[in-house]
Amino acid sequence: MSPRIVAGSAGLPEQVDVLVVGLGVTGAGVALDAASRGLSVAAVEAHDVAWGTSRFSSKLVHGGLRYLAKMQLGVAHESAVERGILMEHTAPHLTRALPFLIPLTPSTTRRQEALAVAGTRTGDLLRMGARTPRETLPRPRRIGTTETLALAPAVRREGLRGGILTWDGQLEDDARLVLCIARTAASFGAQVHTRTRVLDATRTQATLHDELTGETRTIRARAVVNATGVWADRLAPGIRLRPSRGSHLVIRRSSLPHVRCGLMAPVPGHGNRYVFTLPQSDDTCYVGLTDEPVHEVSEVPSVPQADVDFLLAVVNEALEVRLTEADVIGAYAGLRPLLAADGASADLSRRHAVLVSDTGLVTVVGGKLTTYRRMAEHAVDRALQVAGLTAGPCRTRRLPLLGAAPRPALGRVEAPERLVRRFGTEAPSVLADARAVTGLPDGELLAPASASAPVTLAELVFGITHEGAAGLDDLLDRRTRVGLVDEDREAVVPLAERALALVT
Repeated sequence: MSPRIVAGSAGLPEQVDVLVVGLGVTGAGVALDAASRGLSVAAVEAHDVAWGTSRFSSKLVHGGLRYLAKMQLGVAHESAVERGILMEHTAPHLTRALPFLIPLTPSTTRRQEALAVAGTRTGDLLRMGARTPRETLPRPRRIGTTETLALAPAVRREGLRGGILTWDGQLEDDARLVLCIARTAASFGAQVHTRTRVLDATRTQATLHDELTGETRTIRARAVVNATGVWADRLAPGIRLRPSRGSHLVIRRSSLPHVRCGLMAPVPGHGNRYVFTLPQSDDTCYVGLTDEPVHEVSEVPSVPQADVDFLLAVVNEALEVRLTEADVIGAYAGLRPLLAADGASADLSRRHAVLVSDTGLVTVVGGKLTTYRRMAEHAVDRALQVAGLTAGPCRTRRLPLLGAAPRPALGRVEAPERLVRRFGTEAPSVLADARAVTGLPDGELLAPASASAPVTLAELVFGITHEGAAGLDDLLDRRTRVGLVDEDREAVVPLAERALALVT
């Protein structure tokens, strides 16, 4: 049977080697790391896979360039290494190289230009140190005005003196990466359950509440890992977190016509901080991001007006066209689980930490999406030490996620391009599963919901049968990302309702 994510606590064993609390990217990574070492694993989430911060990122696989400017050399190197692992080995089907352009407009000072040139060259040294081939991420270079405008006709033309072209990694979808990691963990025997809340936990047990049935039960474990991100202090009260908010705006790609790359607009007064425009594989483009301290952690953070004004003001300095609030069709914000320290939020280290409470509960916090695998490795190593467990070495450095294959092989997969981008070599199975469950012809299963929301019935059915989707929100906000835009969400609702009716 193909590995599945289960909604609710039914089927969970009474005892496991490792219990993982939280199914964001870090928790899913911990589950995979532990299960692939031969340990029995249960991974539970109160809501849904990728319900929190992991679905609210910039969808980038960062090489760590911005951390060099803050002299966070270890974080920068680790980011570059983990980016290469994702793009070359574990998830080439979900990643791609994205060109970034820093247009040298009159608002870009000569100092910012010099820092950008030095930074991109140093970033290329990081790439080489991480052994990521140039075929995957080309070298950065200075380009002239003609090439700059060919890549991004929307940039400001008056006083333009060319641009700096560099490259980084981009994810097809951050939530899809988390789902893929979780299902890969399930393929190694991990029990992966959503809608299962942990009320309390120690090193050896946890009290679970099934959010679907209301049932409460206890599960015993040799080790418990708390990977709940910005909510980590609810299970481990002694931890001091200082979350920061990263806000993004969503616009149609038509608002930046014919732009074929990401744009980086320097933030005034900062030598190494930018606002990005990030073209997506659908009809949208993201504009982000902010880095502001947050004093109250909400379940789903909102984007304040000040963040909207800031992002538009900075990006408009680099544009010939002017983006206004009328162009903004959606917005989202994610909260980074940073450890408390002195200084501004934007200056806090993205280094992760693995902490052990007085009860023996292991908590992993900090870090970033790109480095999830390394965070998971450290968390499992520490959990084994605390519990006195013996297991094999970490295997995830070269362990392909479900659907992964070298890019030439992905090009030969016989399935629609959208499904290959989102499921890799599993794409034919996604279609075959939907065909078997519904009895519908491929034409109906692959028809896009709308021109701007090309979601198909096939992937929605697979989201229910294999990925644990239990309702409309799971399908629209995590299995696909159409929930970010109200218009697109409304277009897909009938198709999602049909998928739920066909399967359940």
